[in-house]
Amino acid sequence: MRASPMIALAAVAAVAVPLAGCGGGSAPDGGPRTGDPASRTGAATSSPSASPTPDGKWIPGYVADMTLEEKVGQLFVPTFSSAADARSMIKRYHVGGLIYFPGNMAGGPEGTARLSNSLQKAAKLPLLLAVDEEQGLVTRTPFLTKFPGNMALGATRRTDDARAAAQVTGTELRAVGINQNYAPVADVNINPANPVIGLRSFGSDPALVSQLLGAAIGGYQAAGVAATAKHFPGHGDTDTDSHTGLPVIKHTRAQWERLDAPPFKAAITAGVDAIMSAHIVVPGLDKSGDPSTLSKTVLTGLLRQHLGYQGVIVTDSLQMAGAREKYGDAATPVRAINAGADQLLMPPSLPTAHKAVVRAVRDGKIPPKRLDESVGRILRLKELRGLFAGTMADPARADAVVGAESHKSTASRVAEHAVTLVRNDDRVLPLGKDKTVHVTGPRSESLAKALRRAGIPIAGSPASADVTVLTTENAGASATAARIRALGGKPVVVAALGRPYDLDKSGRAKAALATYSGGAVSIAALARVLAGSVDPIGRLPVKAGGQPPGHGLSYG
Repeated sequence: MRASPMIALAAVAAVAVPLAGCGGGSAPDGGPRTGDPASRTGAATSSPSASPTPDGKWIPGYVADMTLEEKVGQLFVPTFSSAADARSMIKRYHVGGLIYFPGNMAGGPEGTARLSNSLQKAAKLPLLLAVDEEQGLVTRTPFLTKFPGNMALGATRRTDDARAAAQVTGTELRAVGINQNYAPVADVNINPANPVIGLRSFGSDPALVSQLLGAAIGGYQAAGVAATAKHFPGHGDTDTDSHTGLPVIKHTRAQWERLDAPPFKAAITAGVDAIMSAHIVVPGLDKSGDPSTLSKTVLTGLLRQHLGYQGVIVTDSLQMAGAREKYGDAATPVRAINAGADQLLMPPSLPTAHKAVVRAVRDGKIPPKRLDESVGRILRLKELRGLFAGTMADPARADAVVGAESHKSTASRVAEHAVTLVRNDDRVLPLGKDKTVHVTGPRSESLAKALRRAGIPIAGSPASADVTVLTTENAGASATAARIRALGGKPVVVAALGRPYDLDKSGRAKAALATYSGGAVSIAALARVLAGSVDPIGRLPVKAGGQPPGHGLSYG
């Protein structure tokens, strides 16, 4: 009879992990939930651990008793179209997790919490219910408190801000039953033309990225959510989008060690729960031409052996062109496992992928020991995040936790800290109440309203204004420069709401700022800075506007 993790964890269920709006995973009578390890073979006769914290000693014996189909199922994290669809995959394929998209969360916080609970109840083992919630550009949860994103956090240069933003996000996710986030991004963005990372990165300095990454990991984990650093071995220097093609990054091994590796080392030191692989080719690391997701040299050789990482490796979405084009939908998951991956995210066809992996194990193409290693790591992750102690969310509390005033205040504070004043010729800023201002460009209506509330007179056209505020959002440096010229000879203040690289040819403007986000919280923060009620303290996390990383002006 195998030992159960439930006995050891029951004593620490109340303190194993701080949950937001989460209850225990026990049945009403206090016994183990149907389908939990303790109920699969009857009550265990001994505890897997005498220590006050889970130690995973029960896992090898438990894995040994699982069927092949159950083991293979633990590796998969598919999408789902409905609760019924998800329950079918749980029952038929024993999936270890599911990933949420906006359509799965149309019921708001309370409805999402109920959905999460229903899925957990359908599973024999706790599910890793995941989401790709980076904040900023990549946000999947419609109702979440919105933060500006990683490059804005890079501009704050405050580990406290990075940790707080992650903890608020994690707290709200866990309140609706989501317990794994595919964040934070560990990529060092050194290529202004990068079409897939950009603002998703903390910046271009490996040391800064490492510091903020470690803080964010701690924030998610403090909220009871598994953190995932991505995209290994580093996606920050490409001009190809791996969703639609296979990027080739030409870093040498020495460049990789200096630029790309440090944040992943920091993530490992911080105890990150999972690391996501990238669908990129790096000939300086592996000359095979295979994407890193399918490269044993990269995942096992570099990540496991060279960096010493022993946690879960999850693939980026297997629906992306960079992963599936070379070998097809059946061979790709088999190759990913043999390369060193543990979780297989979003297979294009779960039946095809599951069948292929089962067959590969039976045929000896995937060694049974290799499969058991992955299952063991996944169960250990679930144990470390307290999922065997309880997965149930509290629907009645979800609405109160999500969007709490304290969470909104944190987002406002982070957005203010991020606003970066790059240039301020003739001290045109802050805007005075004695001059009229015209606002034009993306989000101009929202910014004009915020400035009006701050007491700044708003003009209907550049001709009737003393100063024009021009907003840009990923327009490019040349297009931004053309817009500035077209506004004529009156003073222009340009504010980059997206990539700060828009400011690279903005020399004709009297002042230039960057917010790194066009979200409502960043627009409000920009208005306060323009009006002078908030002093700008952000500093560039990348080279932009002709200034180096670390540059930033204030009004003082």
